[in-house]
Amino acid sequence: MNDFILPDIGEGIVECELLKWLVAEGDTVVEDQPIAELMTDKATVEIPAMHNGIVSKLYYKEGDIARVHEPLFAMQSSSDERAETVELSPESEAQPIKATASGSAQIESFILPDIGEGIVECEIMQWLVSEGDVVSEDQAVVEVMTDKAVVEIPAKYNGKIVKLHYAKGDTAGVHTPLFDQEIDSGAQDLTNTSNTSASTAEPALHHSLKHPAVSSIAGIASDTNKHQQGEKYEPPVQVSRAIASPAVRRLAKENEISLSDIKPTGHKGRVLKQDVMQALSSHKEHSQASQNTQTAPNSAQTSGIEKASSNDDRIESIKGIRATMGKQMMASVSTIPHFSVSDELCMDKLIALRNDLKPVFEAESVKLSFLPFFIKALSLAMKTYPILNSRLNEAGTLLTYLSAHNIGIAVDSKIGLLVPNIKNVETLSLFDIAQQLNGIIERARLGKLSNAELSNGSISLSNIGAIGGITATPVINKPDVAIVALGKTQKLPRFTPIGDVFASNIMMVNWSGDHRVIDGATMVKFNNLWMDYLCHPEKMLVHLR
Repeated sequence: MNDFILPDIGEGIVECELLKWLVAEGDTVVEDQPIAELMTDKATVEIPAMHNGIVSKLYYKEGDIARVHEPLFAMQSSSDERAETVELSPESEAQPIKATASGSAQIESFILPDIGEGIVECEIMQWLVSEGDVVSEDQAVVEVMTDKAVVEIPAKYNGKIVKLHYAKGDTAGVHTPLFDQEIDSGAQDLTNTSNTSASTAEPALHHSLKHPAVSSIAGIASDTNKHQQGEKYEPPVQVSRAIASPAVRRLAKENEISLSDIKPTGHKGRVLKQDVMQALSSHKEHSQASQNTQTAPNSAQTSGIEKASSNDDRIESIKGIRATMGKQMMASVSTIPHFSVSDELCMDKLIALRNDLKPVFEAESVKLSFLPFFIKALSLAMKTYPILNSRLNEAGTLLTYLSAHNIGIAVDSKIGLLVPNIKNVETLSLFDIAQQLNGIIERARLGKLSNAELSNGSISLSNIGAIGGITATPVINKPDVAIVALGKTQKLPRFTPIGDVFASNIMMVNWSGDHRVIDGATMVKFNNLWMDYLCHPEKMLVHLR
Protein backbone atom coordinates (compact mmCIF):
# COMPACT_ATOMS: atom_id res chain seq x y z
CA MET A 1 0.00 0.00 0.00
CA ASN A 2 1.42 3.39 -1.02
CA ASP A 3 0.50 6.70 0.57
CA PHE A 4 0.16 9.82 -1.55
CA ILE A 5 1.99 12.52 0.44
CA LEU A 6 0.61 16.00 -0.10
CA PRO A 7 3.58 17.91 -1.60
CA ASP A 8 4.94 21.27 -0.56
CA ILE A 9 4.10 23.51 -3.54
CA GLY A 10 5.91 26.53 -2.11
CA GLU A 11 4.69 30.15 -1.98
CA GLY A 12 4.08 29.76 1.77
CA ILE A 13 1.22 27.29 1.31
CA VAL A 14 1.25 24.78 4.19
CA GLU A 15 -2.31 23.47 4.04
CA CYS A 16 -5.32 23.21 1.77
CA GLU A 17 -9.02 22.40 2.03
CA LEU A 18 -10.34 19.09 0.73
CA LEU A 19 -13.25 20.22 -1.44
CA LYS A 20 -14.38 16.91 -2.87
CA TRP A 21 -13.40 13.27 -3.12
CA LEU A 22 -13.84 12.06 -6.70
CA VAL A 23 -13.54 8.39 -5.66
CA ALA A 24 -14.46 6.21 -2.69
CA GLU A 25 -12.49 3.67 -0.70
CA GLY A 26 -12.37 0.42 -2.65
CA ASP A 27 -12.67 2.07 -6.06
CA THR A 28 -10.39 0.85 -8.84
CA VAL A 29 -8.62 3.73 -10.59
CA VAL A 30 -6.14 4.18 -13.42
CA GLU A 31 -2.95 6.22 -13.48
CA ASP A 32 -3.54 10.01 -13.65
CA GLN A 33 -7.28 9.62 -12.85
CA PRO A 34 -8.40 12.53 -10.60
CA ILE A 35 -8.80 11.43 -6.98
CA ALA A 36 -9.58 14.63 -5.10
CA GLU A 37 -10.20 18.34 -5.52
CA LEU A 38 -8.15 20.58 -3.21
CA MET A 39 -8.32 24.33 -2.71
CA THR A 40 -5.32 26.41 -1.65
CA ASP A 41 -5.34 30.17 -1.24
CA LYS A 42 -4.14 30.35 -4.85
CA ALA A 43 -6.32 27.97 -6.84
CA THR A 44 -8.38 24.78 -6.95
CA VAL A 45 -6.47 21.75 -8.24
CA GLU A 46 -7.16 18.08 -8.90
CA ILE A 47 -4.86 15.42 -7.43
CA PRO A 48 -4.35 12.40 -9.75
CA ALA A 49 -3.63 8.75 -8.99
CA MET A 50 0.07 7.78 -9.02
CA HIS A 51 -0.58 4.45 -10.77
CA ASN A 52 -3.27 1.90 -11.58
CA GLY A 53 -4.74 0.28 -8.49
CA ILE A 54 -7.34 0.33 -5.73
CA VAL A 55 -7.97 3.26 -3.40
CA SER A 56 -7.58 1.64 0.00
CA LYS A 57 -7.93 4.61 2.36
CA LEU A 58 -9.01 8.26 2.33
CA TYR A 59 -7.39 10.09 5.25
CA TYR A 60 -9.68 13.15 5.30
CA LYS A 61 -13.35 14.03 5.00
CA GLU A 62 -14.67 16.64 2.60
CA GLY A 63 -14.20 20.06 4.17
CA ASP A 64 -11.20 18.96 6.26
CA ILE A 65 -7.91 20.85 6.16
CA ALA A 66 -5.04 18.74 4.83
CA ARG A 67 -1.44 19.68 5.56
CA VAL A 68 1.59 19.33 3.31
CA HIS A 69 3.95 16.41 3.96
CA GLU A 70 1.00 14.39 5.33
CA PRO A 71 -0.71 11.38 3.67
CA LEU A 72 -3.80 12.31 1.63
CA PHE A 73 -4.90 8.87 0.45
CA ALA A 74 -3.49 5.36 0.13
CA MET A 75 -3.49 3.05 -2.89
CA GLN A 76 -2.93 -0.65 -3.45
CA SER A 77 -1.08 -1.16 -6.72
CA SER A 78 -2.94 -3.29 -9.26
CA SER A 79 0.29 -5.23 -9.79
CA ASP A 80 0.47 -6.05 -6.09
CA GLU A 81 -2.83 -7.67 -5.13
CA ARG A 82 -1.46 -9.17 -1.96
CA ALA A 83 -2.34 -7.56 1.36
CA GLU A 84 0.83 -6.80 3.25
CA THR A 85 0.92 -8.21 6.78
CA VAL A 86 3.82 -8.39 9.15
CA GLU A 87 4.15 -11.08 11.78
CA LEU A 88 5.89 -9.77 14.87
CA SER A 89 8.20 -12.41 16.29
CA PRO A 90 9.27 -12.37 19.93
CA GLU A 91 12.61 -11.01 18.75
CA SER A 92 10.98 -8.11 16.96
CA GLU A 93 8.94 -7.32 20.06
CA ALA A 94 12.04 -7.20 22.19
CA GLN A 95 14.24 -5.20 19.83
CA PRO A 96 13.97 -1.56 18.70
CA ILE A 97 13.18 -0.61 15.15
CA LYS A 98 16.61 -0.34 13.61
CA ALA A 99 17.98 3.09 13.03
CA THR A 100 21.72 3.60 12.75
CA ALA A 101 24.22 1.14 14.17
CA SER A 102 24.14 3.10 17.38
CA GLY A 103 20.34 3.10 17.46
CA SER A 104 20.30 6.89 17.82
CA ALA A 105 19.08 8.10 14.46
CA GLN A 106 16.94 7.09 11.51
CA ILE A 107 17.73 7.35 7.81
CA GLU A 108 14.86 8.80 5.79
CA SER A 109 14.68 9.40 2.05
CA PHE A 110 13.13 12.60 0.73
CA ILE A 111 10.70 11.45 -1.97
CA LEU A 112 10.23 13.96 -4.78
CA PRO A 113 6.50 14.75 -4.64
CA ASP A 114 4.04 14.86 -7.52
CA ILE A 115 3.15 18.56 -7.83
CA GLY A 116 0.55 17.98 -10.53
CA GLU A 117 0.08 20.00 -13.74
CA GLY A 118 1.53 17.11 -15.75
CA ILE A 119 5.01 17.53 -14.24
CA VAL A 120 6.58 14.08 -13.82
CA GLU A 121 10.25 14.99 -13.61
CA CYS A 122 12.61 17.86 -12.89
CA GLU A 123 16.24 18.73 -13.47
CA ILE A 124 18.78 18.96 -10.66
CA MET A 125 20.13 22.50 -11.03
CA GLN A 126 22.44 22.64 -8.02
CA TRP A 127 23.13 20.73 -4.81
CA LEU A 128 23.44 23.22 -1.95
CA VAL A 129 24.95 20.60 0.37
CA SER A 130 27.30 17.63 0.12
CA GLU A 131 27.11 14.11 1.51
CA GLY A 132 28.14 14.25 5.16
CA ASP A 133 26.95 17.83 5.71
CA VAL A 134 24.88 18.52 8.83
CA VAL A 135 21.74 20.52 8.05
CA SER A 136 18.90 22.02 10.05
CA GLU A 137 15.18 21.77 9.45
CA ASP A 138 14.00 23.87 6.45
CA GLN A 139 17.59 24.48 5.29
CA ALA A 140 17.75 24.46 1.47
CA VAL A 141 19.29 21.23 0.18
CA VAL A 142 18.89 21.34 -3.60
CA GLU A 143 17.61 23.53 -6.44
CA VAL A 144 15.43 21.74 -8.99
CA MET A 145 13.92 23.08 -12.20
CA THR A 146 10.58 22.04 -13.63
CA ASP A 147 9.08 23.48 -16.81
CA LYS A 148 7.40 26.06 -14.56
CA ALA A 149 10.12 27.43 -12.29
CA VAL A 150 13.21 26.80 -10.19
CA VAL A 151 12.46 25.84 -6.59
CA GLU A 152 14.52 24.98 -3.54
CA ILE A 153 13.88 21.70 -1.70
CA PRO A 154 14.42 22.05 2.08
CA ALA A 155 15.43 19.50 4.69
CA LYS A 156 12.50 18.14 6.69
CA TYR A 157 14.51 17.58 9.87
CA ASN A 158 17.73 18.41 11.64
CA GLY A 159 20.38 15.85 10.76
CA LYS A 160 23.09 14.72 8.37
CA ILE A 161 22.89 14.24 4.59
CA VAL A 162 24.07 10.67 3.96
CA LYS A 163 23.30 10.23 0.26
CA LEU A 164 22.52 12.34 -2.82
CA HIS A 165 20.73 10.14 -5.35
CA TYR A 166 21.38 12.34 -8.41
CA ALA A 167 24.23 14.37 -9.88
CA LYS A 168 23.93 17.98 -11.00
CA GLY A 169 22.19 18.09 -14.38
CA ASP A 170 20.41 14.74 -13.89
CA THR A 171 16.66 14.44 -14.34
CA ALA A 172 14.80 13.21 -11.26
CA GLY A 173 11.38 11.57 -11.53
CA VAL A 174 8.54 12.19 -9.09
CA HIS A 175 7.94 9.53 -6.43
CA THR A 176 11.68 8.67 -6.39
CA PRO A 177 14.23 9.38 -3.60
CA LEU A 178 16.08 12.66 -4.01
CA PHE A 179 18.38 12.50 -0.98
CA ASP A 180 18.75 10.51 2.25
CA GLN A 181 19.01 12.19 5.64
CA GLU A 182 20.06 10.82 9.00
CA ILE A 183 17.64 12.34 11.48
CA ASP A 184 18.92 13.59 14.83
CA SER A 185 17.66 11.59 17.78
CA GLY A 186 16.35 14.84 19.22
CA ALA A 187 14.17 15.33 16.16
CA GLN A 188 12.63 11.88 16.17
CA ASP A 189 13.16 9.18 18.79
CA LEU A 190 12.95 5.81 17.05
CA THR A 191 14.49 3.57 19.70
CA ASN A 192 12.68 1.18 21.96
CA THR A 193 13.97 -0.52 25.06
CA SER A 194 14.42 -4.26 25.23
CA ASN A 195 11.18 -4.58 27.18
CA THR A 196 9.10 -2.68 24.60
CA SER A 197 5.71 -4.35 24.25
CA ALA A 198 4.23 -5.55 20.98
CA SER A 199 1.52 -2.93 21.28
CA THR A 200 4.17 -0.22 21.10
CA ALA A 201 6.31 -1.82 18.42
CA GLU A 202 3.49 -2.72 16.06
CA PRO A 203 2.26 0.83 15.31
CA ALA A 204 5.82 1.97 14.71
CA LEU A 205 6.49 -0.90 12.34
CA HIS A 206 3.15 -0.30 10.64
CA HIS A 207 4.21 3.34 10.17
CA SER A 208 7.43 2.26 8.45
CA LEU A 209 5.43 0.07 6.07
CA LYS A 210 3.02 2.87 5.27
CA HIS A 211 5.94 5.19 4.55
CA PRO A 212 8.34 3.18 2.35
CA ALA A 213 10.63 6.19 2.05
CA VAL A 214 12.02 5.29 5.49
CA SER A 215 15.05 2.97 5.53
CA SER A 216 16.77 1.71 8.66
CA ILE A 217 20.57 1.51 8.56
CA ALA A 218 22.90 4.05 6.96
CA GLY A 219 25.07 2.81 4.13
CA ILE A 220 23.04 -0.34 3.31
CA ALA A 221 21.58 -0.06 -0.19
CA SER A 222 20.51 -3.63 -0.93
CA ASP A 223 16.81 -4.03 -1.73
CA THR A 224 16.82 -7.31 0.19
CA ASN A 225 18.27 -5.67 3.28
CA LYS A 226 15.76 -2.84 3.02
CA HIS A 227 12.93 -5.36 3.06
CA GLN A 228 14.40 -7.11 6.10
CA GLN A 229 14.73 -3.79 7.94
CA GLY A 230 11.03 -3.02 7.74
CA GLU A 231 10.93 -1.00 4.52
CA LYS A 232 8.36 -2.11 1.99
CA TYR A 233 9.97 -4.10 -0.80
CA GLU A 234 8.63 -3.22 -4.25
CA PRO A 235 9.64 -5.69 -6.95
CA PRO A 236 9.83 -4.58 -10.58
CA VAL A 237 6.37 -4.22 -12.03
CA GLN A 238 5.61 -6.30 -15.11
CA VAL A 239 3.23 -4.40 -17.36
CA SER A 240 1.95 -5.01 -20.84
CA ARG A 241 1.78 -1.30 -21.63
CA ALA A 242 4.67 1.09 -21.14
CA ILE A 243 4.23 3.54 -18.26
CA ALA A 244 4.68 7.14 -19.40
CA SER A 245 3.08 10.54 -19.00
CA PRO A 246 0.97 12.01 -21.83
CA ALA A 247 3.76 14.46 -22.68
CA VAL A 248 6.30 11.64 -23.03
CA ARG A 249 3.88 9.57 -25.12
CA ARG A 250 3.33 12.55 -27.41
CA LEU A 251 7.09 13.09 -27.77
CA ALA A 252 7.60 9.45 -28.70
CA LYS A 253 4.70 9.50 -31.15
CA GLU A 254 5.93 12.67 -32.85
CA ASN A 255 9.31 11.01 -33.41
CA GLU A 256 7.75 7.67 -34.45
CA ILE A 257 9.35 5.70 -31.62
CA SER A 258 7.55 2.86 -29.86
CA LEU A 259 7.61 3.19 -26.08
CA SER A 260 8.04 -0.58 -25.83
CA ASP A 261 11.41 -0.21 -27.58
CA ILE A 262 12.70 2.31 -25.03
CA LYS A 263 14.57 1.25 -21.91
CA PRO A 264 12.83 2.96 -18.97
CA THR A 265 14.79 4.49 -16.10
CA GLY A 266 11.90 5.93 -14.10
CA HIS A 267 10.16 4.69 -10.97
CA LYS A 268 8.51 1.27 -11.48
CA GLY A 269 9.52 1.17 -15.13
CA ARG A 270 8.20 4.62 -16.08
CA VAL A 271 9.55 5.97 -19.38
CA LEU A 272 10.86 9.51 -18.86
CA LYS A 273 11.53 12.27 -21.35
CA GLN A 274 15.28 11.69 -21.05
CA ASP A 275 14.74 8.05 -22.04
CA VAL A 276 13.02 9.14 -25.26
CA MET A 277 15.79 11.65 -25.98
CA GLN A 278 18.42 8.95 -25.42
CA ALA A 279 16.56 6.63 -27.79
CA LEU A 280 16.39 9.40 -30.39
CA SER A 281 20.13 9.97 -30.07
CA SER A 282 20.88 6.25 -30.46
CA HIS A 283 18.50 6.01 -33.42
CA LYS A 284 20.20 8.96 -35.11
CA GLU A 285 23.65 7.44 -34.64
CA HIS A 286 22.41 4.06 -35.91
CA SER A 287 20.84 5.68 -38.99
CA GLN A 288 24.05 7.56 -39.73
CA ALA A 289 26.11 4.38 -39.43
CA SER A 290 23.68 2.51 -41.70
CA GLN A 291 23.86 5.27 -44.29
CA ASN A 292 27.66 5.12 -44.27
CA THR A 293 27.49 1.35 -44.74
CA GLN A 294 25.20 1.66 -47.74
CA THR A 295 27.06 4.45 -49.53
CA ALA A 296 30.73 3.59 -48.97
CA PRO A 297 33.01 0.58 -49.72
CA ASN A 298 34.40 -1.50 -46.86
CA SER A 299 37.58 0.55 -46.54
CA ALA A 300 35.58 3.76 -46.31
CA GLN A 301 33.06 2.31 -43.90
CA THR A 302 35.57 2.16 -41.06
CA SER A 303 36.81 5.70 -41.58
CA GLY A 304 33.23 6.97 -41.70
CA ILE A 305 32.37 5.31 -38.40
CA GLU A 306 35.55 6.62 -36.79
CA LYS A 307 34.72 10.10 -37.97
CA ALA A 308 31.24 9.85 -36.48
CA SER A 309 32.61 8.61 -33.16
CA SER A 310 35.08 11.48 -32.95
CA ASN A 311 32.52 14.12 -33.92
CA ASP A 312 32.31 16.95 -31.39
CA ASP A 313 28.60 17.54 -32.02
CA ARG A 314 26.40 17.01 -29.00
CA ILE A 315 22.67 16.67 -28.45
CA GLU A 316 21.04 18.63 -25.66
CA SER A 317 17.46 18.32 -24.47
CA ILE A 318 15.42 21.52 -24.50
CA LYS A 319 13.47 21.44 -21.27
CA GLY A 320 12.24 23.47 -18.36
CA ILE A 321 11.80 27.21 -18.84
CA ARG A 322 13.49 27.15 -22.26
CA ALA A 323 10.98 24.63 -23.58
CA THR A 324 8.04 26.52 -22.11
CA MET A 325 9.21 29.85 -23.54
CA GLY A 326 9.84 28.23 -26.92
CA LYS A 327 6.25 26.97 -27.05
CA GLN A 328 4.99 30.40 -25.96
CA MET A 329 6.91 32.21 -28.69
CA MET A 330 5.85 29.68 -31.34
CA ALA A 331 2.22 30.12 -30.33
CA SER A 332 2.64 33.89 -30.57
CA VAL A 333 4.20 34.11 -34.03
CA SER A 334 1.89 31.43 -35.46
CA THR A 335 -1.39 32.93 -34.22
CA ILE A 336 -0.77 36.70 -33.89
CA PRO A 337 -0.31 38.91 -36.98
CA HIS A 338 2.56 41.13 -35.82
CA PHE A 339 3.21 44.62 -37.13
CA SER A 340 6.05 46.94 -36.13
CA VAL A 341 6.47 50.64 -35.39
CA SER A 342 9.87 52.24 -34.69
CA ASP A 343 10.79 55.71 -33.51
CA GLU A 344 13.62 57.56 -31.79
CA LEU A 345 13.32 58.90 -28.27
CA CYS A 346 15.24 61.92 -26.98
CA MET A 347 16.57 60.96 -23.54
CA ASP A 348 18.19 64.28 -22.57
CA LYS A 349 15.63 65.49 -19.99
CA LEU A 350 15.03 62.01 -18.61
CA ILE A 351 18.76 61.51 -18.02
CA ALA A 352 18.94 64.82 -16.16
CA LEU A 353 15.89 64.00 -14.01
CA ARG A 354 17.21 60.56 -13.11
CA ASN A 355 20.56 62.03 -12.08
CA ASP A 356 18.73 64.47 -9.80
CA LEU A 357 16.58 61.75 -8.20
CA LYS A 358 19.22 59.04 -7.77
CA PRO A 359 20.55 60.37 -4.43
CA VAL A 360 16.99 60.54 -3.06
CA PHE A 361 16.34 56.89 -3.96
CA GLU A 362 19.78 55.76 -2.76
CA ALA A 363 19.03 57.30 0.63
CA GLU A 364 16.19 54.76 0.84
CA SER A 365 18.47 51.94 -0.44
CA VAL A 366 16.57 51.73 -3.73
CA LYS A 367 18.34 51.66 -7.08
CA LEU A 368 16.78 53.97 -9.68
CA SER A 369 17.16 52.92 -13.32
CA PHE A 370 15.33 54.31 -16.34
CA LEU A 371 12.83 51.44 -16.34
CA PRO A 372 10.48 52.87 -13.66
CA PHE A 373 10.00 55.97 -15.84
CA PHE A 374 9.25 53.85 -18.92
CA ILE A 375 6.84 51.67 -16.94
CA LYS A 376 4.93 54.57 -15.37
CA ALA A 377 4.71 56.36 -18.72
CA LEU A 378 3.22 53.20 -20.27
CA SER A 379 0.53 53.12 -17.59
CA LEU A 380 -0.33 56.79 -18.11
CA ALA A 381 -0.57 56.33 -21.88
CA MET A 382 -2.77 53.23 -21.45
CA LYS A 383 -5.33 55.34 -19.59
CA THR A 384 -5.79 57.33 -22.79
CA TYR A 385 -5.57 54.29 -25.08
CA PRO A 386 -7.08 51.40 -23.06
CA ILE A 387 -7.08 49.10 -26.09
CA LEU A 388 -3.35 48.58 -25.40
CA ASN A 389 -4.44 46.98 -22.11
CA SER A 390 -6.81 44.40 -23.55
CA ARG A 391 -7.10 40.66 -24.27
CA LEU A 392 -8.46 38.88 -27.35
CA ASN A 393 -9.99 35.45 -26.88
CA GLU A 394 -8.66 32.47 -28.86
CA ALA A 395 -11.53 32.60 -31.34
CA GLY A 396 -10.84 36.29 -32.00
CA THR A 397 -14.45 37.22 -31.25
CA LEU A 398 -14.29 38.86 -27.80
CA LEU A 399 -12.07 41.68 -26.54
CA THR A 400 -11.64 42.13 -22.77
CA TYR A 401 -10.46 45.50 -21.47
CA LEU A 402 -8.36 44.99 -18.35
CA SER A 403 -8.63 47.29 -15.35
CA ALA A 404 -5.20 46.57 -13.85
CA HIS A 405 -2.00 47.76 -15.53
CA ASN A 406 0.27 44.74 -14.95
CA ILE A 407 3.38 45.64 -16.93
CA GLY A 408 5.87 42.90 -17.76
CA ILE A 409 9.66 43.20 -18.03
CA ALA A 410 11.72 40.69 -20.01
CA VAL A 411 14.59 39.39 -17.87
CA ASP A 412 17.55 37.26 -18.97
CA SER A 413 17.77 34.74 -16.11
CA LYS A 414 20.09 31.78 -15.54
CA ILE A 415 17.30 29.42 -16.63
CA GLY A 416 16.19 31.37 -19.71
CA LEU A 417 13.95 34.27 -20.68
CA LEU A 418 11.35 35.22 -18.07
CA VAL A 419 8.72 37.96 -18.20
CA PRO A 420 7.55 38.83 -14.67
CA ASN A 421 5.18 41.75 -14.25
CA ILE A 422 4.59 44.54 -11.76
CA LYS A 423 0.96 44.54 -10.68
CA ASN A 424 -1.36 47.59 -10.64
CA VAL A 425 1.17 50.13 -11.90
CA GLU A 426 -1.67 52.66 -12.24
CA THR A 427 -1.75 52.86 -8.42
CA LEU A 428 2.02 52.98 -7.82
CA SER A 429 4.44 55.85 -7.41
CA LEU A 430 7.81 55.99 -9.13
CA PHE A 431 9.42 54.91 -5.86
CA ASP A 432 7.02 51.95 -5.49
CA ILE A 433 7.80 50.79 -9.03
CA ALA A 434 11.56 51.05 -8.53
CA GLN A 435 11.39 49.16 -5.25
CA GLN A 436 9.30 46.31 -6.68
CA LEU A 437 11.32 46.21 -9.88
CA ASN A 438 14.60 45.65 -8.04
CA GLY A 439 13.15 42.70 -6.13
CA ILE A 440 11.49 41.12 -9.17
CA ILE A 441 14.60 41.36 -11.35
CA GLU A 442 16.75 39.80 -8.60
CA ARG A 443 14.32 36.91 -8.10
CA ALA A 444 14.02 36.43 -11.87
CA ARG A 445 17.77 36.18 -12.33
CA LEU A 446 17.87 33.56 -9.58
CA GLY A 447 14.93 31.71 -11.15
CA LYS A 448 12.85 32.07 -7.98
CA LEU A 449 9.79 33.94 -9.21
CA SER A 450 6.32 32.92 -8.07
CA ASN A 451 3.62 31.88 -10.53
CA ALA A 452 1.70 35.05 -9.62
CA GLU A 453 4.59 37.24 -10.75
CA LEU A 454 4.72 35.44 -14.10
CA SER A 455 1.00 35.51 -14.89
CA ASN A 456 -1.73 38.00 -15.79
CA GLY A 457 0.49 40.60 -17.47
CA SER A 458 -0.94 43.48 -19.53
CA ILE A 459 1.82 44.68 -21.82
CA SER A 460 5.54 43.93 -22.00
CA LEU A 461 8.79 45.86 -22.17
CA SER A 462 12.16 44.44 -23.28
CA ASN A 463 15.26 46.44 -22.34
CA ILE A 464 17.49 44.73 -24.90
CA GLY A 465 19.63 47.86 -25.19
CA ALA A 466 21.03 47.25 -21.70
CA ILE A 467 22.97 44.37 -23.25
CA GLY A 468 23.54 45.92 -26.66
CA GLY A 469 21.77 46.52 -29.92
CA ILE A 470 20.14 49.59 -31.44
CA THR A 471 16.94 48.08 -32.80
CA ALA A 472 15.01 44.84 -32.35
CA THR A 473 11.72 43.34 -33.49
CA PRO A 474 10.22 41.85 -30.31
CA VAL A 475 7.77 38.94 -30.26
CA ILE A 476 4.51 39.63 -28.41
CA ASN A 477 4.18 37.78 -25.11
CA LYS A 478 0.81 36.14 -25.80
CA PRO A 479 -1.89 36.97 -24.71
CA ASP A 480 -0.61 40.58 -24.54
CA VAL A 481 -1.46 42.74 -27.55
CA ALA A 482 1.79 44.73 -27.68
CA ILE A 483 5.44 44.80 -26.63
CA VAL A 484 8.16 47.44 -26.89
CA ALA A 485 11.92 46.87 -27.19
CA LEU A 486 14.31 49.58 -25.99
CA GLY A 487 17.61 50.00 -27.82
CA LYS A 488 20.82 51.36 -26.36
CA THR A 489 21.20 55.11 -25.88
CA GLN A 490 23.60 56.81 -28.30
CA LYS A 491 24.89 60.37 -28.46
CA LEU A 492 24.07 61.50 -32.01
CA PRO A 493 24.04 64.80 -33.93
CA ARG A 494 20.63 66.39 -34.40
CA PHE A 495 19.35 69.73 -35.70
CA THR A 496 17.50 72.60 -34.05
CA PRO A 497 14.49 74.14 -35.86
CA ILE A 498 16.81 76.77 -37.33
CA GLY A 499 19.36 74.23 -38.52
CA ASP A 500 22.00 74.36 -35.80
CA VAL A 501 23.68 71.03 -34.95
CA PHE A 502 23.69 69.77 -31.36
CA ALA A 503 24.47 66.49 -29.58
CA SER A 504 21.50 64.53 -28.26
CA ASN A 505 21.05 61.25 -26.38
CA ILE A 506 18.89 59.10 -28.65
CA MET A 507 17.25 55.74 -27.97
CA MET A 508 15.47 53.69 -30.64
CA VAL A 509 12.14 52.22 -29.51
CA ASN A 510 10.55 49.37 -31.45
CA TRP A 511 6.94 48.27 -31.03
CA SER A 512 5.25 45.04 -32.10
CA GLY A 513 1.45 45.04 -32.02
CA ASP A 514 -1.35 42.54 -32.58
CA HIS A 515 -2.92 43.72 -35.84
CA ARG A 516 -6.18 41.94 -35.00
CA VAL A 517 -6.68 44.42 -32.15
CA ILE A 518 -4.54 47.50 -32.84
CA ASP A 519 -4.37 49.41 -36.12
CA GLY A 520 -1.29 51.34 -37.19
CA ALA A 521 -2.74 54.78 -36.42
CA THR A 522 -3.65 53.82 -32.84
CA MET A 523 -0.22 52.31 -32.27
CA VAL A 524 1.54 55.47 -33.46
CA LYS A 525 -0.71 57.78 -31.41
CA PHE A 526 -0.11 55.69 -28.30
CA ASN A 527 3.65 55.72 -28.93
CA ASN A 528 3.65 59.49 -29.45
CA LEU A 529 1.93 60.07 -26.10
CA TRP A 530 4.21 57.61 -24.30
CA MET A 531 7.35 59.22 -25.76
CA ASP A 532 6.04 62.70 -24.90
CA TYR A 533 5.92 61.70 -21.23
CA LEU A 534 9.53 60.48 -21.49
CA CYS A 535 10.92 63.37 -23.55
CA HIS A 536 9.22 65.81 -21.14
CA PRO A 537 9.01 63.84 -17.87
CA GLU A 538 7.69 66.85 -15.98
CA LYS A 539 4.35 66.23 -17.77
CA MET A 540 3.96 63.00 -15.80
CA LEU A 541 3.60 65.08 -12.64
CA VAL A 542 0.14 66.12 -13.79
CA HIS A 543 -1.10 62.52 -13.55
CA LEU A 544 1.08 60.97 -10.82
CA ARG A 545 -0.68 59.72 -7.69
